Amino acid sequence: MLGSKWPKIAPYVFISPFFVIFLVFGAFPIVFSGVVSLIDWKGVTMGEFVGLRNYLNLFRDSDFQRAVLNTLYLLVLSGPLTIGGGLVLAVLLNSQLLRLRGMFRTIFYLPMAVSLVVAGLAFSMLLNKPFGFVNDIILRQGLNLEPIDFLTNPLAAIPTLTLLILWRCIGNDLVIMLAGLQSISPELYEAARIDGASPFQTFVYVTLPLMVPIILFDAILSTVNTFNMFAEPYILFGTEGGVDQAGLTTGLLVYRTSFKYFKFGYGAAMAYLLGVVIFVLSLVQLRLGQRD
Repeated sequence: MLGSKWPKIAPYVFISPFFVIFLVFGAFPIVFSGVVSLIDWKGVTMGEFVGLRNYLNLFRDSDFQRAVLNTLYLLVLSGPLTIGGGLVLAVLLNSQLLRLRGMFRTIFYLPMAVSLVVAGLAFSMLLNKPFGFVNDIILRQGLNLEPIDFLTNPLAAIPTLTLLILWRCIGNDLVIMLAGLQSISPELYEAARIDGASPFQTFVYVTLPLMVPIILFDAILSTVNTFNMFAEPYILFGTEGGVDQAGLTTGLLVYRTSFKYFKFGYGAAMAYLLGVVIFVLSLVQLRLGQRD
């Protein structure tokens, strides 16, 4: 039925607002950036066609390698904390034993409503040396500790970003996990209780296996968001990523390459290669989830 009417309605479909917006702001930028990645485009004038040279240069770029390693470290640290913490909090808030559950949900989700720039500035003020709130408490309490270089010590850069991600994103993970928990049939928990399972055994053998698809979905979101992270490291460490580029992430490097040094072709190649990395990591996570 639709096949016979398709030639008549096709022109109207492709001029619909959805397709116009998708073509202008979705398909065209993706295709155009792919073309730009094959050109040595610097500044406002289009350069010469270089083929895959931009991609090959990435494998010899120490800044790119450092940014990828920093982002992977950040993903390994923040991912389990936000996902695991969100799951634990969701289990607690889903329990009938906890009062004021609505208030706690709001409190944990409130950081998601805070602007990324505001969150970065707030953490910069809190962790600044020596006048930040944290170091001020250390000095006032007489703990015989030196002020901590959260923002200038290379060893503290990734943990600082992890702390910011944990504070801001755990509420979002909590909502996702809570939605998954509420989709589990109460009859399963009743059957486990009748069989004599303890709360811990119920969590391990009933809740956790049924939450694997939700955890997998959240892990993929965490991977994508971590590789695209820009505002937080930019506010805390600047475009250079701090001392020894310890806070340099892939999203920050793409911005720096494209809009500070105006290497649009090289930046586009970097973005495309990172897209492949994100796709591969997501595919590995999906395969592991299906195998389990």
